[in-house]
Amino acid sequence: MSSTYTAPAKINLSLRVSSKLREDGYHNVDILMAPLDLCDTLDFHNSRTTTLLCDTPGVPTDESNLVFKAVREFEKAYGRKAKQRITLTKKVPHGAGLGGGSADAAVTLRALNEILGTNYDDAELGAMAAALGSDVNFFLNPVISRCTGRGEIVTPVPELAAWTSPIVLLKPAFGVSTPSAYKALTCSRRHKSVSYGAQKVDDITLVNDLERPVFAKFPVLGMMKMWALQQEGVRAAMMSGSGSTIFALTETPEQAQAIAAAAKALYGDSLFTYCGTVNPQ
Repeated sequence: MSSTYTAPAKINLSLRVSSKLREDGYHNVDILMAPLDLCDTLDFHNSRTTTLLCDTPGVPTDESNLVFKAVREFEKAYGRKAKQRITLTKKVPHGAGLGGGSADAAVTLRALNEILGTNYDDAELGAMAAALGSDVNFFLNPVISRCTGRGEIVTPVPELAAWTSPIVLLKPAFGVSTPSAYKALTCSRRHKSVSYGAQKVDDITLVNDLERPVFAKFPVLGMMKMWALQQEGVRAAMMSGSGSTIFALTETPEQAQAIAAAAKALYGDSLFTYCGTVNPQ
């Protein structure tokens, strides 16, 4: 008997970062986060031990994986071993600023709660999620939300519940380290050829304070953003989280598909592209 769950990716429609470090070493943030229809899949089977399998080369399947860490965090509350064979099918690329690992961890907590019948409430699951990472809490209830504190305080935004948009994701073969992006926040320079200003789509203001440090280290990402902004039908283009994904909100799905094809032709087949929907209804 197996149980299957999907773990959606996210984008950051807005990411503001306080330059002052907190006592715990994190920055205070104010993030507007939205789910995508791009999802990983996790299959859970009862087993004699806990094991993790993954179809993607390079993804660790040992205790360093956030799925495994979620199992261990759950077991602290459960008081015994969870004993599941978990098969992870990856669709969300690693090091992309799309929250794939955090989504997998959150879904693992939800799945174990249902499969084992422990009936932990949202507050109890939230405490487990917060121990795993700053944005894991968002994925316990992935709706458009404002995330504050270090990202673990999640408040849904009801007025945006029905908002949606076609989107195209463009991710080069390399990833970006989130800690290194935050570390360079106050000591990086702007590229004169890149626009960092806020963009408006409907009632949403899009801006990302991490673009400056990341583009300083990876200029191609700034170039990719500016290229995306020049494409037909693009309403806004920005880096998601700490990168390396650049996303563009478009007027139609067809425009998103045309941009993906053009980007592949320009940047090569190693470029990951995805055309889908922000906040699918």
